[in-house]
Amino acid sequence: MENKYENDLLNYASKLDALVEGYGKITEYATAIVENQDEAATIRLLQKISIVVDSGKYPMEVKQISNVLKDSLIKYYGYMRVLDICNQNQADDETRTLPELLAELNELIGLNSVKAKVNNLIAFQKVQKLRKNQGLTTANNTLHLAFTGKPGTGKTTVARIVGRVYKQIGLLTKGHFIEVSRTDLIAGYQGQTALKVRKVIEKAKGGVLFIDEAYSITENDHSDSYGRECLTELTKALEDYRDDLVVIVAGYTEPMNKFFESNPGLKSRFNTFIEFDDYTSDELEEILTMMCKNNDYILSEEARSRIKQALNNHVAAKDDHFANGRLVRNIYDDIVMNHAKRVVDIDEPNREILSLITDEDFMEY
Repeated sequence: MENKYENDLLNYASKLDALVEGYGKITEYATAIVENQDEAATIRLLQKISIVVDSGKYPMEVKQISNVLKDSLIKYYGYMRVLDICNQNQADDETRTLPELLAELNELIGLNSVKAKVNNLIAFQKVQKLRKNQGLTTANNTLHLAFTGKPGTGKTTVARIVGRVYKQIGLLTKGHFIEVSRTDLIAGYQGQTALKVRKVIEKAKGGVLFIDEAYSITENDHSDSYGRECLTELTKALEDYRDDLVVIVAGYTEPMNKFFESNPGLKSRFNTFIEFDDYTSDELEEILTMMCKNNDYILSEEARSRIKQALNNHVAAKDDHFANGRLVRNIYDDIVMNHAKRVVDIDEPNREILSLITDEDFMEY
């Protein structure tokens, strides 16, 4: 959703630039706003809009674009403010106790080695906190984590739980969760990436900053400049805010290994590395069954049998791009849609018909 507001602001700025021959200044102001919420650029953009609207030399079409640009600016800042409020108060709305959060972690399907490591890590950090409160020597470990494995293996879900648990045991002041990718960290021109990273860090302080596909920071043509600038600033923040910030980087295993090799000081900031294995076909079937149950659907035995065979085939033929839980989500979405198309023309369908997924609803792919 944020991209929509950003894109609208940039698109209308570009259009107005062309219509008034602004020589790129209007677009430059909008870019500075999107990348850094630059207050000076905001004032200049509003001044430029006012000049166009009040001037008698521009046709009505140009003035209309100016007003639309102003509206898009207001909507962008409104969205960003709402996002800030939600992030700041996310942890305050968390009412679950530590035992309830640990139960949520341990009830996740599969991920046995992950759950064991996270439980051990939580126990260790909890005791370190208790020792610190009693004036005892504590380990000088950071809270930052690295999650490796294919997509759809539960990395984001576990990261959210870790943040809430750390809040409950007093390691984080807020426990909120902010997820970012390369586009949220890398600016469009030299020298501005550090400012962008600092702004993200500022929002994440007190909680968890989750960087998905973190290796993408150094995987493009600008890796020698923009990517290095980002990693330098990020590495500094990992140390500066280690007492009230958890940074979790995640991605495919091999690219993540190269990512850590790209900056000598980066790997030393991470004490815990957790590998997320692929789900088995039985675990994938269990996830699908749970999704159906949570949404009041029931799989017929025939449908279950066909889906189980398809999952076995997918697992047997999997490659580096195997989608794990995302595969199950796609299957679920398809069978629910096919069920709806089959049932919609039935006169007064009863509860069983509205709930039952049959083998007709599953189309193998």
